[in-house]
Amino acid sequence: MYDDFTSEQLNQYWIQTCIGNGTLQLQDSALRMQFASAQQGQYTDAQIDDYGGRNRKDFPWRPPLRMEVRARSSHPVATLASSAEEGNYLRGTAGFGFWNYPFSPRGDILMLPEAIWFFYASPPSNMALVPGIPGWGWKAQFVHSMRPCALVSALPLAVTTAYGLVTGETRPASRWMQRVTGAREAILDVDMTDWHTYMIDWQKRKADFWVDGQLALRVFQPPIRPLGFVAWLDNQFAIVTPRGRFRFGTVNSGPQWFEIDSILISQQ
Repeated sequence: MYDDFTSEQLNQYWIQTCIGNGTLQLQDSALRMQFASAQQGQYTDAQIDDYGGRNRKDFPWRPPLRMEVRARSSHPVATLASSAEEGNYLRGTAGFGFWNYPFSPRGDILMLPEAIWFFYASPPSNMALVPGIPGWGWKAQFVHSMRPCALVSALPLAVTTAYGLVTGETRPASRWMQRVTGAREAILDVDMTDWHTYMIDWQKRKADFWVDGQLALRVFQPPIRPLGFVAWLDNQFAIVTPRGRFRFGTVNSGPQWFEIDSILISQQ
C-alpha cells in the first residue's frame, strides 16, 4: 500500500471518519486531518483507516511488514511548562500505526488493546503504562495485552492498586500494570511541527521503531494477530494510572491539524 496524496480525491482504499468539526483535506500533496475548533463534552475526530466494516480476523496487516509515514503537526508537543500555562500545543490525541480497534467493535466482542504505532496525547491525558515514562507526550508505543500472562497479572494488579491507594506507594502497581498491558514506550524528542519520517519494522519476533533513520524503540514478541492501520487527530483524553484512576473525556481546542505527506506499508 502506497499513498502520496497527490490525487484530487482521497484514495477509495481509506475509510474516512469526520466527527464534530473534524475534516479531511488534501492540500499541497498531503492529507490534513484538522478541525477549526473542538468543545469539551463533544467528541471531534478526523481519521482514515483500513479496517472499517471488517471483522477483526480480516484486518489487513500482520508481520512481517514495514510501515513508513512522513508527518508533521500544526502545534508542538505539550511540555510541563506549556501545559501548566495553557500554552500553545497540540491538544487531544493523534498518531498513526496499527491496532485492533478494541473499544468500538463492529460485529466483534470487546477486546484488550493491541497496538504498534506512534501515539501522541496531551494533558490531561495520563496513561501511565510504563514506569518512569510520562503518561502523555509523543511516543513510539507498543501495547500487547492479548497474552495469556496478562490475565494472570490482573489479580496482582488489583491487589497492588488497592495497596497504593492505602499507602501512596504505587511502584508495585506500576510494574503489574506494565505486565498486564505488555506496554513498551519511548518518548520522541523531535519537533512535531517539522516533517519527520517515521518507520516501523514489524517482524514476528521483534519490532523496531525508527525516526529519521534513528532507532527509537525495539520491542520483542510483538502481536502477530491481524491489525488495522489508522491515522487520526481527535480531542480525547484518557487517564489510567496505578492509583486506580480511570477517566475518559474530551478537551477544548482551537484550530489545529495533523498532516501526512505519504504512507508506505509493504508486506515482506
